[in-house]
Amino acid sequence: MSKFIEVDGIKVAYEEEGSGRAVILMHGWGQNKEMMSAIFMHLKNSFRVISLDFPGFGESEEPKEAWGVPDYELFFVHFLKQLNVEKPILIGHSFGCRVAIRFAADYPEDIHKMCLTGAAGILPKRGLDYHIKTKAYKTGKWLLKVTGQTKKLEELQKNAGSEDYRNASGIMRPTFVKVVNDDVSPILKDVKCPVLLVWGDLDTAAPLWMGQQMEKEMADAGLAIFEGDDHFAYWHQPDRFNRVLDVFLEKDKN
Repeated sequence: MSKFIEVDGIKVAYEEEGSGRAVILMHGWGQNKEMMSAIFMHLKNSFRVISLDFPGFGESEEPKEAWGVPDYELFFVHFLKQLNVEKPILIGHSFGCRVAIRFAADYPEDIHKMCLTGAAGILPKRGLDYHIKTKAYKTGKWLLKVTGQTKKLEELQKNAGSEDYRNASGIMRPTFVKVVNDDVSPILKDVKCPVLLVWGDLDTAAPLWMGQQMEKEMADAGLAIFEGDDHFAYWHQPDRFNRVLDVFLEKDKN
């Protein structure tokens, strides 16, 4: 059952069970804490497990203004402080990994380990076609705006961008733009804690090369590949994912 806490003026939903070292479950963009339920149930007998809805998702309130990843990181620092969490283990998926990576890099003494699956955060390699398309969109948007063609502008914006962008509304659209343009590449070298990377080799949202780059640049990282699976490998194969977690966390259990 959800509990609620106010962090930085925002009502935040989370679940908490168990005792021992804290494990924080950090969901992906457009998701919520329910997506982490199989991990939560598996670990609650061996750890103090906390699963949260990030602001703007699930049962948590939206931010008051557009946030970037550093804003979510600062929120996360305050969230941990209010729940008296020290040196946690972080388990994140996709967007949640962006926050986890920045936290691990900025607060190396305040994290024990982390597991990242389908981790977002490295800007994809863009070809010429992408840049031409982006330029055309921005030009068209500007032209429709200055000529007062409101309906056509709304239609253009409605059909533009990724599915995640189109599904976002209100303050979460500019938040999404800030989040997806945040690049953690320069700080991967600053992540010093042990890291388990779990990747589906068919992941198109965060391709496998991103996981391989993280493994190479992080000081103490290992990569487990789930063949034939995609961005949600942890969700499609929960038993396998939990077995891999058990090996990684064996010495940390309560």
